[in-house]
Amino acid sequence: MKTIGILGGGQLARMIALAGAPLGARFLVVDNVADACASQVAPQITADWRDFAALEDFAKRIDVATFDFENVPADTAHWLAERVAVFPNPRALATTQDRLVEKTLFRELGLDTPAFVAVDSRADLDHALVEIGYPAVLKTRRLGYDGKGQFRIKSPADIDVAWAALGGAALILEAWVAFECEVSLVAVRGRDGAFSTYPLVQNWHEEGVLSATLAPAPNSEGLIEAATRHARAIAEHLDYVGTFALELFVKDGQLLGNEMAPRVHNSGHWTIEGAPCSQFENHVRAVLGLPLGDTSVLGTAVMLNFIGELPDATSVLAEPRAHWHDYGKSPRAGRKVGHATLCAATVAEMRERLVHVARALGREAQAAPVLAAL
Repeated sequence: MKTIGILGGGQLARMIALAGAPLGARFLVVDNVADACASQVAPQITADWRDFAALEDFAKRIDVATFDFENVPADTAHWLAERVAVFPNPRALATTQDRLVEKTLFRELGLDTPAFVAVDSRADLDHALVEIGYPAVLKTRRLGYDGKGQFRIKSPADIDVAWAALGGAALILEAWVAFECEVSLVAVRGRDGAFSTYPLVQNWHEEGVLSATLAPAPNSEGLIEAATRHARAIAEHLDYVGTFALELFVKDGQLLGNEMAPRVHNSGHWTIEGAPCSQFENHVRAVLGLPLGDTSVLGTAVMLNFIGELPDATSVLAEPRAHWHDYGKSPRAGRKVGHATLCAATVAEMRERLVHVARALGREAQAAPVLAAL
């Protein structure tokens, strides 16, 4: 029986451990917050990412290490890789931690992106805005996620405010994209180079946080081949092992690269019940060197994210092919605390099920864009 060490103890680590248990895998989690929610299903070491004495003990107790959180310091990943196998590798982790490096790689590998310029000073910002124009988005190159570390600049009046909010860190200015929709592709690559993707899905966000996902994305037949080609090229270039997500904009029928998440991803949560083999189980399979599982969609699926606090589960649990996930977290504004997944054999059945559940939860606004897309 192999033990997988997970750096990061959030809900993603929790779901990895739950998916890996039937395969006979054991887990050990490291997190710098005591009683991380993954510790409810796996033992935890509470330590800082640079507490190398604790990490030395961690390395001795596991067979392979992985991540549920891309902001673990890359030098910690390199240090760990000298002692135990680490998947994905530290190079892949470091690449995705810097938006400038990541987007430069996308372009080098043939995936177009919104226009972008590095910003290291206020003068750089002024010059970048002349080049890119308005509106634009100023972002930290590192540590941003779920809409954090970003400021939309709509006009010259916003420049001073944006600089006051983010200046002092390494930044990137990106052109604002009036996209038709946001999609993502969850993919997995094994230790032997085997590669597979789940269907392209459509996503909706509220204040930078994922609100809902529809699988498969409507009318995505013409995009899935290109998305798969781009994901495979990135994975092979980085010698990536494990599950990852490629987040994309659709503009004028073409794909633009937004970012890559080097881990299991929120937009793949539907796979737990909506695919023969979930993104979490496939991640475990990949890092252990096992054959990858089936990534097809079983009909259609919708995932509704719950932010801040959980609604009452009763109406969801009473619905056929509806599934409830409570992450075991205390309520807090902006915090991902759970999700529900609805599955159906047909689009018509899904539409009826989603209307019923959304009304019961008082979440008609959250479901409305998904219903419009179905």
